[in-house]
Amino acid sequence: MSWLPSLKTATPEEGYSLAIKMSRMAVKLTQPDDEIRKRLRADYANSADSLTMVSQVVATNFQTVAQANNYWSQS
Repeated sequence: MSWLPSLKTATPEEGYSLAIKMSRMAVKLTQPDDEIRKRLRADYANSADSLTMVSQVVATNFQTVAQANNYWSQS
């Protein structure tokens, strides 16, 4: 089964969790070496700029999920 079978979620909170998962998977697919990712984690975990950029990526992914869910509006 695919790790991303759908962008559809029941709630905005589930959508946000999916946005985080999408962001994490992008990093994992871009840098598949687990040891390198572990080694780099300390660098970005202590960088305000890096953490802000992470928030921007998650926000962009959340926007994508929200649009796919018609912003969870009632029809």
